[in-house]
Amino acid sequence: MAARSDTLVEEIRARASALGFDACRLAPADAPWEAGDRLARFVEAGRHGEMGWMETTLERRRHPTGMWDQARTAIVLGLNYGPDHNPLIEMEDGSRGYISVYARGDDYHELIKGRLKTLAGYVAAQTGEDVKVFVDTAPLMEKPLAQRAGLGWQGKHTNLLSRQHGNWLFLGVILSAAELPVDEAEGEHCGTCTACLDACPTQAFPAPFQLDARRCLSYLTIEFAGPWPEEFREATGSRIYGCDDCLAVCPWNKFARASNEARLAARDEAVAPPLAELAALDDATFRARFRKSPVKRIGRDRFVRNVLYAIGNSGDPELLPVARDLASDPDPVVADAARWAVGRLSPDAP
Repeated sequence: MAARSDTLVEEIRARASALGFDACRLAPADAPWEAGDRLARFVEAGRHGEMGWMETTLERRRHPTGMWDQARTAIVLGLNYGPDHNPLIEMEDGSRGYISVYARGDDYHELIKGRLKTLAGYVAAQTGEDVKVFVDTAPLMEKPLAQRAGLGWQGKHTNLLSRQHGNWLFLGVILSAAELPVDEAEGEHCGTCTACLDACPTQAFPAPFQLDARRCLSYLTIEFAGPWPEEFREATGSRIYGCDDCLAVCPWNKFARASNEARLAARDEAVAPPLAELAALDDATFRARFRKSPVKRIGRDRFVRNVLYAIGNSGDPELLPVARDLASDPDPVVADAARWAVGRLSPDAP
């Protein structure tokens, strides 16, 4: 039976590769771990900010068996989305916005989910046991599972870090009720390096391996709905959706390679788009522009709010009329951001 199980695992890896996944490793889904306690401390400290779902789903999120008590093996898949250049150089032109690398192509949730279902169907057929698939939309802690499976480790910035792919891996998980041979877990290889912590524009890391989401620009641009605290508006620079600073500066990226997945390729309009163009979007044109993108989920108002903060930081007087036009926007958060931008670009304006 053991030989058959080992053979099946190799077949699973081969099928995963054929489906386009760049990594496939297995971890025990029912063994004890400390990740749940770390998450509970994170929530107890209020570092999840307005992400109330993290608190309401805490007990299910603490351990894979909290999600599904039959889970015995986790098949963890990685899909490389590495850029072909250092994306941070795009912020040199303040009149253009910065969209996180992960959100420049098709929505990875939809891309990965279909492939996971295909692979999960094969696993279920071969083992005769039930399976469930997860792509970052259910209360499952994928990063600790990925470390336990040996795909990489959670770096000092709390993101998954791989010796083969650097910081650029999307994760998907198949939980199986079958007992399958598992891989060796990955240790931590950050050493004394603090590049990711030092690069954070808002000092969102109170200590290595800890994140305060309330200070994180990814959280603020995507999850936070209201007007930003003043201290973070200038710090965002031209970042209008997500932030890659702590990822892009990691020395392990020297081993990464650009993604060859066509559907993850950056669309031209998602790379350094003109802020004036983005500020002019209404709800319909916003939805059309970001139809297949993760950006769509935050809606026009939150997105234009972010754009206006970037306009206020641009130092470009030609964007002043754009900000003035939005100072009377029906959405009060957008209007507040516009008035802030006007004040930044024209300090002497009444």
